[in-house]
Amino acid sequence: MDSRKLIMLVGALFVAALTAFAARSMLAGSPAPEAQAAPVAKIDGPEVLVATRALPVGTILDASALKFQPWPKDLVENAYYLREATDMSKLIGTVVRLPVTAGQPLTQGQVVKPGDRGFLAAALGAGMRAVTVPVSAQTSVAGFVFPGDHIDLILTQSVEGDGPPLRASETVMRNLRVLATDQRTTDQKDDQGNTIVQTFSTITVEATPKIAEQIAVAQTIGTLSLSLRSLADNASELDRAIASGAVSVGDGKDAKAEEAMLDRLANTPQTGNTTFAVGADVSRFQRRTAPAARSQQPAPANVTTATGPATSVMSGSRVRVTRGNAVTEVSVAGKN
Repeated sequence: MDSRKLIMLVGALFVAALTAFAARSMLAGSPAPEAQAAPVAKIDGPEVLVATRALPVGTILDASALKFQPWPKDLVENAYYLREATDMSKLIGTVVRLPVTAGQPLTQGQVVKPGDRGFLAAALGAGMRAVTVPVSAQTSVAGFVFPGDHIDLILTQSVEGDGPPLRASETVMRNLRVLATDQRTTDQKDDQGNTIVQTFSTITVEATPKIAEQIAVAQTIGTLSLSLRSLADNASELDRAIASGAVSVGDGKDAKAEEAMLDRLANTPQTGNTTFAVGADVSRFQRRTAPAARSQQPAPANVTTATGPATSVMSGSRVRVTRGNAVTEVSVAGKN
């Protein structure tokens, strides 16, 4: 190779290496660009009460369902609840009678207060019924059940028969929503805002028409007791139903419809697949199976039957005459 060309090639390589080194140094020394948060536009308007989540018809409002949020003053309506003119304690325990979407302002016409006409009817879901069950302090979780809670109903009865009766207890209804305790549809608070625990003699629950009939029958069979459900029970039961294929959540394309469907299923009263306990599960001196039915009384010893074209049989002081399907009994007492 020509020495001149070799010198030019070496020079070109040197220049390229020097350029690459300089570029690398510049990139390493420059700080990475920082992401700038977009400025949040300040809303010019008063704070109004909005729903923190979707509130379907029949929802009993609690403190977690509502919050105050700034709202453009040009869009504020007279029916909105403004912070400076709203007493939140008076809204707790009211019932939604018109659906409210998440983030939507609550209006005065969308809720019904306890004592208003149609309050209990508004608290009921579509197709549901209100059923009142008598309870005592022992059967009502000592008063620790409040409107909005979910409970199970336990039926305790004695099955009679020959010998000692069978003592049995069975969970016959599950996931019933409490609408009222006695005449109270909201929690009672003291001066410090703490919930007052009070015993009650009746409880009103939400049930389907069929379950309402079953509750009426259950009250005539034995004693009904309440079992307070955990907040996590509905979610776990729903997960098992979805896993088993008993419940379909759809194709997942409509998130709002899917959420509404899951909420409806989680709050649906249920029967069937009941659990139970009998006396032998508690004490070895109790029965485990139902006692046998009482035997029928035997026929009188002084009456004899016979069949045939025309038969007359005498036994003791009575005569039974059979002609085909006709049977006649004749007393012969005192006759010679």
